[in-house]
Amino acid sequence: MINKVNLLLCDTFPGLLPESIPSHEYLFEKRFHSVDPNIIFKVYRTLDGELPEHPAADELYLITGSNNAAYDTLPWILSLQEWIRMAAKQQVPLVGICFGHQVIAQALGGRVERYAGGWGVGIREMEVLDKELLPWFPDNKMRLIVNHHDQVMELPEGAIPLATSDFCRYESFRIGHHILTFQGHPEFTVDYERHLILNHAEDEDDTVKRQALTSLETMEHQGKRVVEFLLGVL
Repeated sequence: MINKVNLLLCDTFPGLLPESIPSHEYLFEKRFHSVDPNIIFKVYRTLDGELPEHPAADELYLITGSNNAAYDTLPWILSLQEWIRMAAKQQVPLVGICFGHQVIAQALGGRVERYAGGWGVGIREMEVLDKELLPWFPDNKMRLIVNHHDQVMELPEGAIPLATSDFCRYESFRIGHHILTFQGHPEFTVDYERHLILNHAEDEDDTVKRQALTSLETMEHQGKRVVEFLLGVL
């Protein structure tokens, strides 16, 4: 049973957060506490080179989103990739969200690229591929808020895809039962995604933004179910 979540913070998103959200880690804490209010959090500022020295097998290590790319050669990203390879060998519970999903794939031999199909944004419906998800997503669909330009184009060796969509082939994958990753953002709220679209997407296509805003009104974001799944299987 996981009772501690270690957040490997890969961005603070300066200027993007509305006044109602004090920090990016707050989103994770609120989402996890909606499932288990007793979860303890520790934050590592991985964007500043801070990483857990001795990861524990009974704690969860979650790599967050970032405006950087998984294939960037910044020193902190290279150090994070080295840490991921070490953690994978030790089989500590490891979760990747958006950039975290991508950097885990990149570190373990997969491939991440800028997607030629454009910006993924809004709530996206995905097809569940792995039966282990079905207790949480019994209609064989998962609906998550997304916000990304890069995608995992090739999975690492031994990775099993958990969900897919027409826009993004590898929405989620696992390696064994100790590594779980998601392109979507279970921690995001509809209000936060709407804030980003309306206030921080001036250079994006207006049609894409309208469709994304419509999805926020018409589809259910299942971020809480993803966290229930994570805590149920790790």
